Amino acid sequence: MSKLTDVPKRILIGRALRSDRLGETLLPKRIALPVFASDPLSSVAYAPGEVLLVLSIAGVSAYHFSPWIALAVVVLMFTVVASYRQNVHAYPSGGGDYEVATTNLGPRAGLTVASALLVDYVLTVAVSIASGIENLGSAIPFVVQHKVLCAVAVIVLLTLMNLRGVKESGKLFAIPTYVFVGGVFIMIAWGAFRGLVLGDTMRAPTAGFQIRAEHQGLAGFALVFLLLRAFSSGCAALTGVEAISNGVPAFRKPKSKNAATTLAMMGLLAVTMFCGIIVLATVTGVRMAENPAADLLRGGTPIGSGYVQNPVISQVAEAVFGKGSFLFVVLAAATALVLFLAANTAYNGFPLLGSILAQDRYLPRQLHTRGDRLAFSNGIVLLAGTAMLLVVIYGADSTRLIQLYIVGVFVSFTLSQIGMVRHWNRHLAAEKDQAKRSHMIRSRAINTFGAFFTGLVLVVVLVTKFTHGAWVALLGMCIFYATMTAIRKHYDRVAEEIAADEESGPDDMARPSRVHSVVLISKIHRPTLRALAYAKLMRSDTLEALTVNVDPAETRALREEWERRGIDVPLKVLDSPYREITRPIIEYVKGLRKESPRDAVSVIIPEYVVGHWYEHLLHNQSALRLKGRLLFSAGVMVTSVPYQLASSEAARLRARRRSEWSAPGAVRRGPAADRHKEGAGKG
Repeated sequence: MSKLTDVPKRILIGRALRSDRLGETLLPKRIALPVFASDPLSSVAYAPGEVLLVLSIAGVSAYHFSPWIALAVVVLMFTVVASYRQNVHAYPSGGGDYEVATTNLGPRAGLTVASALLVDYVLTVAVSIASGIENLGSAIPFVVQHKVLCAVAVIVLLTLMNLRGVKESGKLFAIPTYVFVGGVFIMIAWGAFRGLVLGDTMRAPTAGFQIRAEHQGLAGFALVFLLLRAFSSGCAALTGVEAISNGVPAFRKPKSKNAATTLAMMGLLAVTMFCGIIVLATVTGVRMAENPAADLLRGGTPIGSGYVQNPVISQVAEAVFGKGSFLFVVLAAATALVLFLAANTAYNGFPLLGSILAQDRYLPRQLHTRGDRLAFSNGIVLLAGTAMLLVVIYGADSTRLIQLYIVGVFVSFTLSQIGMVRHWNRHLAAEKDQAKRSHMIRSRAINTFGAFFTGLVLVVVLVTKFTHGAWVALLGMCIFYATMTAIRKHYDRVAEEIAADEESGPDDMARPSRVHSVVLISKIHRPTLRALAYAKLMRSDTLEALTVNVDPAETRALREEWERRGIDVPLKVLDSPYREITRPIIEYVKGLRKESPRDAVSVIIPEYVVGHWYEHLLHNQSALRLKGRLLFSAGVMVTSVPYQLASSEAARLRARRRSEWSAPGAVRRGPAADRHKEGAGKG
């Protein structure tokens, strides 16, 4: 089976990397930015649209609030970035919010943060892919008609790219991210130049539409609630900010400094693009509606179900560059690509957090280890599977999915900042140096303001989005929390049960009174004879061969050949009137244990070793079932005696030839290790 999967695996994800090459996968800032910040950078493609969609409930007149909402989002972004710059310096190990909350607030708070982050990472993939599909669908009708299929295909492709390793995926993702950022800045600059210098009138394709307001003349509490809901939707621009604090170990040295610099770069780019798009959307007259078929009007008439509502960034680009122009096409393509690649933030954050949680015994241990390419492969596959499930359930609809979003982000933001305040309080109590105390007090003030602001936003998000789908995110957090708690209890219970005490009990150290060995026999052939020879070598107190009578003629022939060969091991035959094999053996073994509870029973099973995957289906199935049942029998040991068939020998030779194969020119260049040493010597 390994041979069947090995070749495609190497083609898809590349050759395995040695553990000592982990340092080669560390990221410089120019690659770390698109790897860890692609989510907040790309969110400017849909966050402005979410603000306008909510404001459209009150009609076009509410759009004049959008710059003020953008300003509030900017203040929040700078607050969160400044707060996380403290985090990466104080906790550079990569635990991020989970480590901060666990260390300073206790394991329950840490587990709450971990649950929130895991839900957020899954939603990041689902929302980013769904939004990218919708952007691409504005140009390619096939994509819109098969949204779910295309979204699943993109998730599979991203998964394969990430399985190749963080650095390789980062290089692939860097170009579209930088093209997108550059395209947005050119759009903002050219739009400002046309409007302020040339005096051009730029009109979005929806500028002539009217909006049917669901609620006319909102005022007082209703208006405040609407603005808070619009603000909470705009906060989608902050998703993924915490990924850098989780990914500090992936940066080149000095890790904390490089991570903090990348955070600052990300914040500056994100807020500039977000504000620029909001202003241009207002100037060009972009119109958005949650139900465009009924609520967008042309000449007083609903526009109808045939209309496809393009995202805000597409409409602004059309107004600034002109529909079909080169820059418009480039920006549209880069936007779709970067939205797909925004999921890469989660592909780096989820597996790393999963590894830390697995090390703390909150998740299965398989998530802790790195795969062939030094990426956390099991975590990557788990994230992809969960995101695919969400995409299928919600029909790859970004508007429905985004309602689940943000809750987890602000839960982790708030608890992390509260944890950092306690962190600085603890250090201030012990620090005597005045200069260091001043620095700590300043850092504590930043984190205190961050905790207050993000906590306030969390309340706003919960109140305004709960009935619109946020309850699903909370349910997901509860499921993760309960699951991880149960896993930890299981691991703790097992560890306690198998722990070797200083004074082990009599059951742990006492030798069995006797060993009763049983060799399972079906026919007399080489594997059987090898198993019998091995059993004799063990010098058990009692040795017998055991067969099950399912065919009287075959059993009779077996007895005759046994006697003819003069095998000096007694042969016991178990009758099986219902032609079962496993149950009679299990009952016989249990009977031996019942007669002599202090005896150990050793069941020896001859097995074939084959070299092709399909041959596994034809052999050893009874042995597998029997071993699975015997695992639950106390005092019973199961031993497999392998017999290698010719096909397994051929497989071994093929494996040896592959390991000894040299690439063209490798002999001339010499071994890779020697070339590396030689290059280091020259340097």
